[in-house]
Amino acid sequence: MNCPNCQIVVFPTDRFCEECGIPLVADVPPDPPKAVQVHGCSKCGASSTAIDAEGYCSSCGFRNPITDRDRFEVLLSKDLAGVCDRGLKHRSNEDFLALESLENPQALILAVCDGVSSSQTPELASQTAAKTTAEVLRTRLNQGETPELAMRAAIAAALQAVSAIPYKPHVSADPPSTTLVAAGIHKNQEQGSIATIGWLGDSRAYWIDPNSEANSKQLTVDDSWLNDMVSSGKMSEAEALRSPQAHAITSWLGADVKDSAEPSIINFSLPEAGYLLLCTDGLWNYVPEASQIFALIQQIPAQQVSSGDVTAISRHLVDFARSQGGHDNITVAVLYLT
Repeated sequence: MNCPNCQIVVFPTDRFCEECGIPLVADVPPDPPKAVQVHGCSKCGASSTAIDAEGYCSSCGFRNPITDRDRFEVLLSKDLAGVCDRGLKHRSNEDFLALESLENPQALILAVCDGVSSSQTPELASQTAAKTTAEVLRTRLNQGETPELAMRAAIAAALQAVSAIPYKPHVSADPPSTTLVAAGIHKNQEQGSIATIGWLGDSRAYWIDPNSEANSKQLTVDDSWLNDMVSSGKMSEAEALRSPQAHAITSWLGADVKDSAEPSIINFSLPEAGYLLLCTDGLWNYVPEASQIFALIQQIPAQQVSSGDVTAISRHLVDFARSQGGHDNITVAVLYLT
C-alpha cells in the first residue's frame, strides 16, 4: 500500500508515514493495553501514556520494542529448552528460537536465528526463519522424508519466507535478514541418534560432553569473512582477527540472497550422553571454544547437570553472557541426550 499524501510504500501496520509524517490510521479508541512495561518513547522521550499496546508512540510514530520479547523461554521438556534474551546493550531483541517434538517418527527440532541488525525489521526476519524452519522440518519428517532432504527443504522455505517480508527500499537497501542454525535429531536403527544440522551465517551448534572437555566440540563452521580469508590462504587467523571485518557474515537469509544462498548441512552421530547446544554470537563471542562452554556448565550444581536440567543450563549460559556485558542479544537452546 502507499501513503495517500506522498505515495511512498508503507506497511498496513504503520501508523505514520516515515517520509512525510502524516497519520495513516483514523483516531479511534485504542484496544485495551497489554500487560507490558513501557517506560516512555525511546526516540522522542514522550511519557509511557503516549505508547499504545503495540509499542507505537502517538507523538512521533516511532515503534518502541514490546518488552515481553525482551526475554522469553521455551520449555518443551526437561531435556529440551531454550532462552532468548535481549541482553543489556541492544534496544530490542532481534534473536528468536523455535523447538518442536515429534512422536512418530520420533524426532526433535531446534532452530535458532539472529536477525541482522543493519537490515530492516530483523526481529521479524529471525522469528519468520525460526518458525518456518521448525514447521517445515516437522511436516517433512512426518511425511517420511529423509532428514537431510527435510532440512534442505526447511531452510529453502525459510529463505523464501524471509525474502517475502515487505520492506522499504527508500529507507535502507538492506532487506530483512537473519542467520539460522537448525538441528533435527532422529534415531537410526544402525547408528543410533543422529543430528542433521543446517546453517547460514554465524549462529553455531556445539556438542558438549559433560564428562569430557576433550570430546566437546564445535560442529558448525561460521560463514564469515574471517573464515573465508583463512581458508583461501589470503591471511593467517591472527591477521584476519585484527581486521574490523573479521566477524562479518558472508551468508544469511534475505531477499538480496534468495537465489544464491546455499546452506551447509552435516550429519553428526551423537554419542551416548551429552548436550547438543545451539546459540547465537551473543553467547559465543564471550566463550567461542567448546572447552569454555564445557567449563561454564561445570559451574552448575552437579545434581542439575547429572539430571539433564537443560532449563538451568540455558539460563546459566545466557546469564553468564549478560554478566560479561550483554553487548548483543543472546539465545541458547539445549537438548540433553541420554
